[in-house]
Order: sequence, then C-alpha cells, then structure tokens
Amino acid sequence: MRHLPYLSYYLYPILAGLIWLATLLALLIHWLVPPVSRAHYPSMAASQQIAYISDVGASTLKPLFITGCVLTTVFLDISFAADYYLRHKGRLVPNQTRTETVLAFLTIGFAIIGTVGLILLSVFDTARYPKLHNIFLLLFIGGYVLSAIFICWEYQRLGQHYKHHHQLSTSFWIKLTFVILEILLAIAFVSCTFTQHYNAGAVLEWVIAFIFSAYVFSFVVDLWPAIKTQPNLNLHNPREKGMVFEGNGGQVVNGNGYGNGDGNGTGDMRYVGASEMEEGGGESSGSHLPIQGYGNAVGGGPVMGLTDHSSRPVTRERGLAGNF
Repeated sequence: MRHLPYLSYYLYPILAGLIWLATLLALLIHWLVPPVSRAHYPSMAASQQIAYISDVGASTLKPLFITGCVLTTVFLDISFAADYYLRHKGRLVPNQTRTETVLAFLTIGFAIIGTVGLILLSVFDTARYPKLHNIFLLLFIGGYVLSAIFICWEYQRLGQHYKHHHQLSTSFWIKLTFVILEILLAIAFVSCTFTQHYNAGAVLEWVIAFIFSAYVFSFVVDLWPAIKTQPNLNLHNPREKGMVFEGNGGQVVNGNGYGNGDGNGTGDMRYVGASEMEEGGGESSGSHLPIQGYGNAVGGGPVMGLTDHSSRPVTRERGLAGNF
C-alpha cells in the first residue's frame, strides 16, 4: 500500500475545528432563519432577545449539540495527546527538561477537564438543569484556558532551545492571544450574565465560542512539521535544522541533530535534543564534515546531495554548537 505523506496528525485539529464551527453555525442559523426566526425559548429571560448557545442547544437541536461537543473535544484531546507523543518520539522538537514534560501533562490534564465540562453542559441543558449547566460551563472555559496557559508556557520554554523553529513562536503567539482574549471575554460574559444583561452576555458567549475554533485550528501549526518526519519517506534534503536521518547503515550528523542514516539520503527523520547530541558527539571517528562543515557521514558511502565543504574534524563542541 502506497504511503500518503500528507495525511498526518494535523488532520485531528482540522476535524475538531470544522465540527465545532459546523455545530455553532447550525445552531445560529437554526435560530435566525424561519420557521424559528429568533424564537424566544422557555429558558430565556423575559427581557432577553438574543438566545445563548445553550438556549438553542436545549431545544430540538440538543442531539446535534451533544454530538458536536463530544466529537470536537475527542478530536481536540487526540491532538493534545499527539503533540506529546510526537515530541516524545522525536518527530517534533522534543522537550528538554522535566519542567516542559510536566507542563505538557498539565496541558492534557486541564484539556480533559474542559472536555468533561463541555460534554456535560450539553447534556445538562440550561432549560432543565440551569445550575449544573452553569457549573459545567465554567468548568469548560476554565479547563481550556488553563490548558492554553500551560501549553503557552511549554512552547515559550521550547522556543528558547529551538530558536530556529519558527512554528513554535507562531503557535505561542496564537495561543497567547487566545488566552488573553478568552480571559477578558469570559470576565465580561460572567459579569453580564450575573448582572442580568442577558443580551450582551449572549453575544459574548457566541464570540467566545467562535474564538475557541481558532484556538483549535492553531494545533495544525504544531502538528504540521510531523509530515517531514514520517517513517519511510524518501526525503532528498536532509538539511532541516534539528532533524536527522535514521536508516539501516552508517550515521549522519548534520550539526543540528544526530542519528543513523543509510548513506544515500533516504531513511526516517527525527528531532533530537541537545543531551542526545552530546552523547553522539564522540562517535565521529575523526571524519570530515559535509554541509558547509556542519555535518558528518560515517559508516560507508557518500551521502546523496551533500558536498564536502570542509576538512575540519568533528568535535563535540562543534556538534553541539550547531544545535543552537
């Protein structure tokens, strides 16, 4: 069966985001267009003219609302787990310290709390279980906001180790923007709801929900680089910073990572950290450096597409320097 290189883990946040958007649009359109046409639901206050998402989701579209919430959170949580798994396996830039690993687990843990909140608020609707619904709503918002804070913290620390991986900074700023906006909007939403400014609160709830979809899609940025590290790909340019080949024979070091290569420019690519670089730095056997003096090929045979631009021997210090 032929390998499909562009089908990868990034599809999970795309599916989650599309399902969430489709659910929101279905609820909004259902409320806006005939025969409903801005109906006043039993769960709405007498002075309320704009329906909350929960008001529409507690009506005839409750099965759709529950299904959308469950599928969105399942695919989103898979995205969180995939991010950790790919970093652990070296297919994304790996965590370098125990703190980053702890932050990754906190990210997943609070995402699960947010998942429980979203699923339960859709089941315990505002029309029949208003108090429980509000508790689960706060659980949903708080869980995912805290999860976003911890993943921002993790990416900020990763960015210090891998400054040349620009997708880390891009994802960090997207998620930080989400955190700031959602905290501000959540404060305004809670304030409007508990002071009985229901129309303003309803508008804010819709805005918060649509911004959440942008946060979900941001994980495409995180998982997209895993395309380049899929096993058994014939990648002809091994010069990706921080990436190396793994194959059946020989070793290839490109100054930014260390691994095994087959000597012909094919194999599996992965990321390695500075600690693993240090362990591999002493295995150069006095060989020479292709790729402008920052790589090394030993174990027989030239590496396809690489030219020897230097005769300097590999040293541990030079190998480590290439990783920063």
